[in-house]
Amino acid sequence: MNFIVSSATLLRHLQNISGVLNSSNTLPILDNFKFSIKGNKLEICATDLETTMITKVEVQSEEDGSVAVPAKMVLEVLKSLPDQPCTFKVNGENHKIEISYDNGRAEMSGFNGAEFPKLPKIENQSTIKISGEIVSNAINRTLFAAGNDELRPAMSGVYCEFSNNEIIFVATDAHKLVRYKRNDAKSTDSSDFILPKKPLNMLKANLSGKEEITLEYNQSNAVFTFNEMKLVCRLIDGKYPNYEAVIPKENPNVLTIDRLQFLNSIKRVSIFANKTTHQIKLKLVGSELSLSAEDTDFANASNERLTCNYNGDDLEIGFNSRFIVEMLNNLDSDEVQLAMSEPSRAGILTPITKSSENEDVLMLVMPVMLNR
Repeated sequence: MNFIVSSATLLRHLQNISGVLNSSNTLPILDNFKFSIKGNKLEICATDLETTMITKVEVQSEEDGSVAVPAKMVLEVLKSLPDQPCTFKVNGENHKIEISYDNGRAEMSGFNGAEFPKLPKIENQSTIKISGEIVSNAINRTLFAAGNDELRPAMSGVYCEFSNNEIIFVATDAHKLVRYKRNDAKSTDSSDFILPKKPLNMLKANLSGKEEITLEYNQSNAVFTFNEMKLVCRLIDGKYPNYEAVIPKENPNVLTIDRLQFLNSIKRVSIFANKTTHQIKLKLVGSELSLSAEDTDFANASNERLTCNYNGDDLEIGFNSRFIVEMLNNLDSDEVQLAMSEPSRAGILTPITKSSENEDVLMLVMPVMLNR
């Protein structure tokens, strides 16, 4: 099995899927890329058994075949080469791989391609076509809010809910929650599943926003096909919490404020907050917002006043500053609205202007008890 390929093109394709590989694997074969030649197409596969990514690249080849190539080694060789044709020669008997380039050659030991893990078969699947822009926006808006608690695996991913009216993406870690709705993408079936973080990060890195994605899914797996790439992932097994139940419906106290001004003020004030609780206090009186933080252990304190548009009763409420900063960083509206009911109930953060009239973004943050 021999083929010729541009070193820069091959490196780009390998880097696109290399994020799937784990730094330490129990199975040595998982430290490899699987190269499969069919015609003049090289199919490259990387997997950690839970997530698999496949990409295709045009090559010059005269025979079909497959081999498992040491991932780290081939990446290091290609990174150090200027763009030039590289010739790969694979010995079918001992799986030795020889890479020849302008001023030298390298040899490495590969594995039998037949030993590489097979893709799971997706049976009884549902299919939906969805734009890359919608998926990319949904990931960017929600992924940061997903949890890391191994005891609650369902909350460590992003919940997807499809219906014939809209699609909804939800992420929560019990302290913050994001719900992202789109009414310009619909499914003929009503279904839901939970996507893990790793494949979502891989999608985020590889989507340009201009492509169309074909999504196939069943009870246990999902397959995203776009451009010359395919991503297969195992879904998180478990029941997602009833997120609608935690979103307060009546929030009469409404703050409207410039997003960047609010964000920068919180960043400055939170420098002086307690390093464990990261607590900041919002005090709303009339059209004035007072932000303050205090760390009594080290006698640090800070406060700032901002002019805002506020409708509601005078209110003092505490939040974890890190959560508010994350949320404001993941919105792009010039102005945002924070709706609250009382100091012990969640605040609802929403953008005033939407990047698309078909989207609806809602972010919820739980309060923290104020130190009196």
